[in-house]
Amino acid sequence: MSALPSPNPALPGLKGKTLFITGASRGIGLAIALRAAREGANIVVAAKTVTENPKLPGTVYTAAAAIEAVGGKGLPLPLDIRFEDQVHLAVQKAVERFGGIDILVNNASAISLTGTAETPLKRFDLMMAVNLRGTYVCSQACLPHLGRAPNPHILTLSPPLDMRAKWFAPHVAYTIAKYGMSMCVLGMAEEFRPLGIAVNALWPRTIIATAALQVIPGAEAKFGRTPEIVAESAARILIQDSRATTGNFFIDEEVLAQEGITDFSHYAVSPGQPLKTDLFLN
Repeated sequence: MSALPSPNPALPGLKGKTLFITGASRGIGLAIALRAAREGANIVVAAKTVTENPKLPGTVYTAAAAIEAVGGKGLPLPLDIRFEDQVHLAVQKAVERFGGIDILVNNASAISLTGTAETPLKRFDLMMAVNLRGTYVCSQACLPHLGRAPNPHILTLSPPLDMRAKWFAPHVAYTIAKYGMSMCVLGMAEEFRPLGIAVNALWPRTIIATAALQVIPGAEAKFGRTPEIVAESAARILIQDSRATTGNFFIDEEVLAQEGITDFSHYAVSPGQPLKTDLFLN
C-alpha cells in the first residue's frame, strides 16, 4: 500500500493548473477533468473522438463544454497518441494556450481480454501503441514543460506491478501493455526525481462503470463504482508535493481512506449490490 505524506498547507490546489489528459472525452479521463475543472483548472482534452457515437457518447468538444460549464477552461484537441507528431503538436498548442503544463494524466488505453490465439496482431499492436508507447511519448513530450512547473505531476492509470503468472495467463497481450505503463511509472519516477517531477500510478479497487466494461466478461456496471471515485483520488494525489510523493502505485479507495474518507457507498452504481474487484487485484 502506497501512502500519501502529510499534507503541505503551503501548496495550492488545482486552481489555475493546466492538466493534459489523454482519453478525456469520456469515462475516468473525463471524470478527472471535471473534478479538476471544478477547482478552476485548465484542461487539455486530448482524445480521438470528434463525432458522436451512440454506443460511446462523448467527444473532445462535449468534454470541453462540460469542463467550461463547471468552472474550468477546456481546450479540445483531437489526438491519436499513437502518432508522435500529433502528440508534440498537441503539447505545443496546450502551451500556447495556457502557458505551460503542470500535470500529465496518462489515461488513454486500449483493451482486449483475449488469449494468445484469439488476439490478432493488429489488436496486439494497438494495445502496445496506445498503452505503452502512448504513455511514453506523452511523458516525453510534456517533460520539458513539466520541468518548469512549480509542482509537476505525471499520473498514469495503470495497475500495481505483480509478476505472478496468474495476471498474465488470461490475457497476455493486455497485461503486457498495462504493465508497460506501470513500468514507465517505476522507471520515470526515479529518472525524474532530481527534476522534482512526481510520477505515480493510480488504479481502482473495483470495476468502474465505463465503456470498457463492454469487453469484460461478467463486469456489469451494477457491480461497480462510478468514475468519480478515481477522480477524487486523483485530485488528492495531484495536490501533493511532487518532491515527496513519487514512485507510488496508488489504489483509489486507499488514497481516500488515508484522507479520512471511508464511506464509499455514494460511488456505487447500484447501492447494496456486491462489488466486483478489478481484474488485476482479485
